[in-house]
Amino acid sequence: MTEPDGIAPLRILHVFRAPLGGLFRHVLDLARGQIARGHAVGVFCDSTTGGERADAVFAELGPDLALGVTRVPMSRYPSLTDARALASAVSTRRRLAPDIVHAHGSKGGVYARLPALAAAGRRYATAYTPHGGSFNYKPGGTEHRVYMSVERLLERATDMFLFESAFIAGRFEAHVGHKPRTDHRIVLNGISEAELEPIDHAQAMFELVYLGELRSAKGVDTLIEALALLKDRDGLTPRLLIVGSGPDEALLRRMTVDRGVAGQCAFRPPGPIRNALSQAQVMAIPSRAESLPYVILEAAAAAQPLIATDVGGIGEIYGPDQAHRLIRPDDAALLATTIRAMLEMPEPERQAQAAKLAAHVRAHFSLDAMIDGVLAAYRDALAARRGG
Repeated sequence: MTEPDGIAPLRILHVFRAPLGGLFRHVLDLARGQIARGHAVGVFCDSTTGGERADAVFAELGPDLALGVTRVPMSRYPSLTDARALASAVSTRRRLAPDIVHAHGSKGGVYARLPALAAAGRRYATAYTPHGGSFNYKPGGTEHRVYMSVERLLERATDMFLFESAFIAGRFEAHVGHKPRTDHRIVLNGISEAELEPIDHAQAMFELVYLGELRSAKGVDTLIEALALLKDRDGLTPRLLIVGSGPDEALLRRMTVDRGVAGQCAFRPPGPIRNALSQAQVMAIPSRAESLPYVILEAAAAAQPLIATDVGGIGEIYGPDQAHRLIRPDDAALLATTIRAMLEMPEPERQAQAAKLAAHVRAHFSLDAMIDGVLAAYRDALAARRGG
């Protein structure tokens, strides 16, 4: 697929920190779609995260990235590393001369937009997709106030806000104090046709699967507590496959031992999502905070029976007719009850419920619509920046 005749190709640089998780998936989907439409694309990101999977992805995609892959050390939290990474971001942008600098996440937002504050006459346009980022911090705390101050400052250097969910657009308005004063729109994350193929569970060895990062915001500890409740209260011992990595992995492994459910749990490193989904009857995502999580979007598209919490933009994935199925976070007893009900549900009923959700995702979350919507936003921002 290419752009229509007469539309000049763009030079696009994606700037973000960690090549991990849903944010990385989003960037890769955009990059591949933009390349397929004839644009020159590049990536600037961290060199210390992502591991072998990121290395393999960049090795495969690298030859198609006309603006290349630039990786430098970046830290998750503010540190002296930021000054070096920021200097590298500036020199990379000058060398590549992109038309669009698209920032993803809080750290990417700083590296891409801070230099633009002092470049009022610049010819390139900046776009910013928060992906939750600083907007997922609990309001009222010192960190949240600092990050919202940074967002207010950098708003002046943002030509286009691209919110991936209505939830994050609402968080911006609530915590920055107003809707973006520059151009902004919601472009929902999208799913490809191939991902709408239902999962085959014929070889499933587990009742439950969790996929995602192993850190507090994801609520895996609540899921482990729910397993312990099911065992102690109900005499049930469903097996759980935990697929992911993160800073809390050792803590969670120890927790399974302490709660007496280690024999029911298996930890595995990140891998292809469809392979993990095929190994369990039901996916459980007990998050405390989310934006518009790809893991739920992908599983829903593939008609995987789901249990999820009512946080972030997950309700947008479920839609108005099914959002009532979401449960509140941080409630192990409710999660245990919901797991028991889902596992006891007759298989035809469970599959019909999953198929209904998959149909909603097919109708509202298109990969082509996402790519085209982002490109249209780029062109509007660039036209405004260059005066027509």
